[in-house]
Amino acid sequence: MHPDLFSIGPLTLHTYGLLMAIGFIIGLLIAIKTGNRHGMDAQQIMDMGILLIISGVIGSKITYVLMNLSSYIENPLDMNLWQGGFVFSGGLIAAIIVIFFYIRRHKMNMLMMGDIFAPSIAIGQAFGRIGCFMAGCCYGKPATVPWGVIFRNPNSIAPLNIPLHPTQLYDSLSNISIFIILMILNARKKFNGQVFLWFLIMHSTARLLIERFRGDDRGIFPGTVWTITQFISILILMFSISLLYYLKSKHRNSENI
Repeated sequence: MHPDLFSIGPLTLHTYGLLMAIGFIIGLLIAIKTGNRHGMDAQQIMDMGILLIISGVIGSKITYVLMNLSSYIENPLDMNLWQGGFVFSGGLIAAIIVIFFYIRRHKMNMLMMGDIFAPSIAIGQAFGRIGCFMAGCCYGKPATVPWGVIFRNPNSIAPLNIPLHPTQLYDSLSNISIFIILMILNARKKFNGQVFLWFLIMHSTARLLIERFRGDDRGIFPGTVWTITQFISILILMFSISLLYYLKSKHRNSENI
């Protein structure tokens, strides 16, 4: 599509980087507003948001590089943050680990913070996936559907001149839907962790479905027919459903006391 917006001398503004920045800013503003309703300090939310995006981006990129290591060994200069190529599940795990230690240090409620940031992560990724679409990364398999897209820009990462499933847009639309549901749920939640765990459940389910249409090399988890992303998504899905059931039962029991 349009990987690059414009260039000034040696500097190029990549569409992916711009949309990722926009998604981060919008997500951070939503997290601050949501955090205020829970009595959280805006500066603390901002600090956590910066940690979240840095750890998430680095974790996503490292996972993607590991999944495509042979390609990056041949072209190490392609290992940058502004032209696409990320694995969200890897970034999510990295962000959770970093935020866990931050929250533990500051004696905060991990599940409540997850509820605050979950909608922001969803809307941020929605913008990021549009950036993927513009860059041509995370592209789909060859398609015969009427909405198949054809990449013609020679700087696109996707194969050129053949109709492909717009998996980036599938992902973006799913994240917009998840964002709307989470914002409604956030206003009606009954216990801490409810919003965050529903985010993990819905996102993992969407990834399992969309992954079937991905055309880029996803890597196969050893001993299975699943891609690495599918395997991680299944683990996250199982964990999230189990923890949600436990927290829901615990909440119900506390109400009956």
